[in-house]
Amino acid sequence: MLMAKLERITVTMPEEMVAKLRAAVESGEYATTSEVVREALRDWSDEQRRREEENAAMRAILAKARGGKRYTSDEVFAEALRRVDEIAARKADRSAA
Repeated sequence: MLMAKLERITVTMPEEMVAKLRAAVESGEYATTSEVVREALRDWSDEQRRREEENAAMRAILAKARGGKRYTSDEVFAEALRRVDEIAARKADRSAA
């Protein structure tokens, strides 16, 4: 596996964050503070990708919903009640059996 070209940058952060970086290295969990930062950036990048995938899925759902049939609130409520009655009837049938 080829190692990516590394570039040195300077990052300014609060003392508390620096202390956490150093503590992670001192505990032996990481070899260097750079490793801690790289892992944090990978995690952040993964989270950003996951959020974008979720947002894309929601946009697709909304686009599909916008293109579909429209229902009034009364129609939605009536359908919900019908389904509740249907479920209750099934439970009653199972209890009687």
